[in-house]
Amino acid sequence: MDAMESRALGPLSVSVVGLGCNNFGRRMDIEATSVVVNAAIDAGITLFDTADVYGGDGLSEEYLGKALGTRRSEIVLATKFAAPMGEDKKGASPKYIREAVEDSLRRLDTDHIDLYQQHRPDAETPIADTLAALDELVQSGKVRYIGSSNFTAEMIREADGSALGAKFVSVQNEYSLLEREPEKGVLDACSELGIGFLPFFPLASGLLTGKYRKGQPQPEGARLTGQDGNKFMAEANLEVVEQLALFVEARGRTMTELAFSWLLTRPAVSSVIAGATKVEQIADNVRAAGWDLSADDLAELDRILPKP
Repeated sequence: MDAMESRALGPLSVSVVGLGCNNFGRRMDIEATSVVVNAAIDAGITLFDTADVYGGDGLSEEYLGKALGTRRSEIVLATKFAAPMGEDKKGASPKYIREAVEDSLRRLDTDHIDLYQQHRPDAETPIADTLAALDELVQSGKVRYIGSSNFTAEMIREADGSALGAKFVSVQNEYSLLEREPEKGVLDACSELGIGFLPFFPLASGLLTGKYRKGQPQPEGARLTGQDGNKFMAEANLEVVEQLALFVEARGRTMTELAFSWLLTRPAVSSVIAGATKVEQIADNVRAAGWDLSADDLAELDRILPKP
């Protein structure tokens, strides 16, 4: 297998395919987590993205820390804070940040976090106060770099202009063939400020794998099966999937290859983060990043896809 391509994520270097860890502790026990984590590292994946809230009660971080063991130094470890962990355990106040980071370090069984991300905006805390607290963590060595998630272009620019010390080096927002909202300003802001972009839900919760097709039985046990009210299963999305299926079939490719490789045509995108519950999915995701889409391909896709 060819070596995995890497890209800059601010000052970090990360594999163009990352591993999302939101299944750990939720759909996967510690044994299954260990198998997937080791397979991902062996496949050349270096970016592992989790959050304190994943898995419920910090289980994703706990399982990831145990699964990494002595291989911790081989990866870029990213986690998040700010989503509710309890009645008074949420947000981005300096007091809570100092508490949340200690909890994450303990669960992850590490002395530092490579990328510590604010999971969501906090309207009750001035961004300058949040950044000052995060800078303390960077100065102490507990955190190497900081990032944001679910920030608008305006929020990204405000944060960059408010920082007196450490600045956000990344933003993680939803972005896929079916969700192009970041093209309305966030990607431009990232490019202007030298911030890396990390798309989440690149496969639209599995819709872009090609498993779900109009008029065909839904796969048993899959994430979207039986969830016809889910936003991804909207009729308009299913219509687009049919057109994308014809596009990839005509080129001897797969939907997953298209989903990953299309995102990687965007210069601001540093790594495409996708979850995996099986070793085979790791291999599929790594392989999917290798399609060099032509200008004609991209023009045809723009005709098919929902406009931002």
